[in-house]
Amino acid sequence: MEVGGRLPWMKYGSLVSLCVVLLALWFRPPQNAVLDNRLDAVLSSLLRAERKVGMNNVDRPKVAVGFGGCIDLIVDGVALLNKIGLMPSDQPLHHDYLENAEQLAQSFAYFFAPGAAAERFMLNDTLFSELVEGARDVPGNRWSIGGNAPVIAGRMATEGCDVLLGGRFSPDFTDVLPQHITVAGEVLEEQDIHLILEYPTGASWGRYISRRANRYIVHSDNHNPYLASMDEFAEKLKEFRPDLVVVGGLQMMDNFPFQTGERDALLSHLADLLSSSSPHIGIHFEMASFVEESIMEDLLRYVVPHADSLGMNEQELPNLLSILKGSNVTLLSDPNPRVATVLDQMREVYHILNQRHKDSDEASNSKPLTRLHVHTMAFQAMIVTHGSQWKNTMSATAKASLTANRHVCGSNDIDPSKARLLMDDSFSVSQQEGSQRIPLQESRAVSCWHENDYEICVAPVLVCTEVYQTAGGGDNISAAGLVLQI
Repeated sequence: MEVGGRLPWMKYGSLVSLCVVLLALWFRPPQNAVLDNRLDAVLSSLLRAERKVGMNNVDRPKVAVGFGGCIDLIVDGVALLNKIGLMPSDQPLHHDYLENAEQLAQSFAYFFAPGAAAERFMLNDTLFSELVEGARDVPGNRWSIGGNAPVIAGRMATEGCDVLLGGRFSPDFTDVLPQHITVAGEVLEEQDIHLILEYPTGASWGRYISRRANRYIVHSDNHNPYLASMDEFAEKLKEFRPDLVVVGGLQMMDNFPFQTGERDALLSHLADLLSSSSPHIGIHFEMASFVEESIMEDLLRYVVPHADSLGMNEQELPNLLSILKGSNVTLLSDPNPRVATVLDQMREVYHILNQRHKDSDEASNSKPLTRLHVHTMAFQAMIVTHGSQWKNTMSATAKASLTANRHVCGSNDIDPSKARLLMDDSFSVSQQEGSQRIPLQESRAVSCWHENDYEICVAPVLVCTEVYQTAGGGDNISAAGLVLQI
């Protein structure tokens, strides 16, 4: 199992990346000088911003992360489907869950062409087992620690935090977790496997060509939807006394065949846990791919009101906003949105949720939203309320941007020759007519400004051109951004 042997070198990543920049300057071919100069300048600026805030290794922040986990079997998605003889479907269709191979082909085609991330539960255990067996024989497959909570916990521990991880794991799984992680949960005999079908930009499957690199996740997990470690997690929280609680992995409940009332009871229990924590403890909820409207409504009732920080990607943001405005689930959104579009959506989410908090009869048991982080392939954007507990927003946005490249490229040392900028030379702060345009200054790559009662920061991403892995990207990025703001 791969557990990320690169992690011990994280503390030297910024220094080595700076050396790479200097070497690139020395050996650069003349014809690439202008482009390379720009990439080098942006990288140097982001590294400087990241280093402005150091971690105090003597007084490590304490972070509690739940729930669940799995083993990821990562494989080239097109190679796997070709190996098992699954032909490209002529009808790309959305399915809430998967029951047969035809639905898998339709669903994969639906998300593959636009390059949108997706995760689906497979009711057919036999078909899922056949997929796993086929994946074992695909060249280049690899195993890795999976699940939102363990991935977030791993990044937090690597970046200098002490972590309490809520989940039920096998002994083999626990043995390979990074140092500084304590598990709260009973031992599981055998860990669930999630199948990660990765594909690069420009990959082809029949007549379909992917617009960007991404992944399609399929699982038949019957353990993680039940948040089975919640009681052990709650008990250990009392003595752990975290500075921050992170909740993720709740998409495992999406379209899972619960008995009537089961999911409602589990989320109500989670709400009790979150509301019982000290108001001084930050609570972050990491969104995911949700397609069932009823669970989105449940999250807005039981989880979101107790979180003062939210993290999500460019697909999950418009989905959340649509539900908040009384519309339907948004299955597909622009995979490469403009900065102005994202910022307007973020402002709407921020204002709607905070107005709901003010109008709530239970405002004393809920929290206002004071931090919102959206991670896209081209840029990172954060909104942070003035005077809130969240600090170092500029450095945190830079660190999130750098982590995007480090994770996707599979190296803590950022190589400008394996990166490109997708963000425009300048961007509008809003889609409203007459809005200010902000130029991307290579020497000061993170742009921050104040509006109303909050600060906004935007940073370009050095998009990796030699993709190692996209799965887990959002979790790593969100965790890295949080570390500097605790």
